[in-house]
Amino acid sequence: MNPHWSNMTSLSAPYRWTVLGGILLRAAWWFWKSKRDPAMLPVYIGALGGAFLGAKLVYLFAEGWRDWSMEDRWLRLAAGKSILGGLLGGYLGVELMKKLLDYRKSTGDLFAIIAPVGIAIGRVGCCLQGCCGGRCVKSGWAVMQAGVARWPSAQVELGFQLLMLVVILILHKRGTFKDRLFFLYLAAYGIFRFFHEWLRETPQMAFGVSGYQIIAAIMAALGAFMFWKRRKTS
Repeated sequence: MNPHWSNMTSLSAPYRWTVLGGILLRAAWWFWKSKRDPAMLPVYIGALGGAFLGAKLVYLFAEGWRDWSMEDRWLRLAAGKSILGGLLGGYLGVELMKKLLDYRKSTGDLFAIIAPVGIAIGRVGCCLQGCCGGRCVKSGWAVMQAGVARWPSAQVELGFQLLMLVVILILHKRGTFKDRLFFLYLAAYGIFRFFHEWLRETPQMAFGVSGYQIIAAIMAALGAFMFWKRRKTS
């Protein structure tokens, strides 16, 4: 049996810097937006807090239980996080903060633009780190991780995020699906991750389905429902 890719890596400097860079880029974006609308800053704080909490909880649900039997369990549990959880938690954090502030303006289209940018930067870190690996494959698409040929899962997701960014920017410029772009993104990313999970090496829970696939299905359903609920003539 080939060793799991996570046993071969440690948190490298490039990975840490790309994660920090993604956070700082989003912070700068919202700080700039808050100059014209001061309420946007606490909304971003709600998004950031919800994202961190959601990223941790989903990681613990999807694979944290696997880490408990390992010698470096505390490092893994402290460092582990999930992009899916970050998106869902960030969305809930925004909605909660807007409710507390009685802020009724739509912010989804702005999040739809910055979310794929931040995730793409994070996936660049994954590519440099050699983490979030795919299943062992024997094809020209493989990348080598710790001497094992694997599906380039981080690279493929990086490409997906960049594609979604282009699509969202075009739709935003045209005014298409106004105030619904974030839900379109949630639905698209949820569907992508649900099927892409079968090519990633993540622990399966039952019936050959991983915890991340369960969360991805929830995300896709939420995005599709909210996209339909907020439908309007574009």
